[in-house]
Amino acid sequence: MAKHKIATIGSHSALQILKGAKDEGFETICICIKGKEKPYKMFPVADNIITIDSYDDFFKIEDQLVKENAVIIPHASFIAYMGHEKVEQMKLPYFGNKKILHWESDRKMERQWLTKAGLLMPKIFESPDDIDRPVIVKFHGAHGGAGYFLAKHKKDFNKKIKLHPNENDYVIQEYIMGVPMYVHYFYSSITGELEILSFDKRYESNVDSLGRVSARDQIALPRIDPSYVIVGNLPIVVRESLLPRFIEMGENTIKESKEIASPGLFGPFCLECIITPDQEIYVFEISARIVAGTNPYTHGSPYSYLKYDEPMSTGRRIAREIKIAEKQNKTKEIFH
Repeated sequence: MAKHKIATIGSHSALQILKGAKDEGFETICICIKGKEKPYKMFPVADNIITIDSYDDFFKIEDQLVKENAVIIPHASFIAYMGHEKVEQMKLPYFGNKKILHWESDRKMERQWLTKAGLLMPKIFESPDDIDRPVIVKFHGAHGGAGYFLAKHKKDFNKKIKLHPNENDYVIQEYIMGVPMYVHYFYSSITGELEILSFDKRYESNVDSLGRVSARDQIALPRIDPSYVIVGNLPIVVRESLLPRFIEMGENTIKESKEIASPGLFGPFCLECIITPDQEIYVFEISARIVAGTNPYTHGSPYSYLKYDEPMSTGRRIAREIKIAEKQNKTKEIFH
């Protein structure tokens, strides 16, 4: 039996994380808001379910988790609910490099990281006055795409931003026409090896359903503004000739992360991309942890099967890394 227990917040990709941990022989702990524990009772992935009234109460049970010899596995909801400042102060063992959180949470720092890594990124407009092409306006945080809108020019922007009077933290980003592609990587700081585990695209409402309505019928309907709320994720197998470029992008991202936040990024991460008809690959964001787009691959993906010849989800790959670190007495290298 593994030495540590694996814990995570009951949201986002917790089912996959906990299932992968159990597959690797770990005991598991799920921390849930009261009333949201049903999925973790329906699917037998948690050995222990701890309920709290709010996420602020997480730190009230931190000492209990330390006594349980638990390690926390972060996901996007965890960081959003806790806030990166509080996470950085956490004394509970944390799988990942906390130094990366500041770089990921600050858009300018994130852009500096990715451009120094040689990645192609959409243009950012500092002011609505500068808009000279279609843009997408994105609000910061794990809102699942809620509120995002397209704008053609300054007048269009000013009209639509009025619908969001309480949102001041946003970015005006060039809208790149192409296919969304989310690349799920895993980097082992123990072996120094980069892996591509899977790909996905987001299924968004109502922008994806609008594609099923003809232009003629859209004109006949009352005005419908596109919405980018994420409701799920769809698995993708990428064109094989693109794989060398995706591998190089991942390698360069890791290399630069070691320069900006030693010992660098490790574990799961995702480059969120758009591929244009000319096969240019734009990166518009990085998620420096497991992403929900890995959830279709709870039993593994074509890529993880090629690598491991057994079911290997990203959640299980995290647990495998912890198991290797335990055997080699290298947990200090992966728990921050």
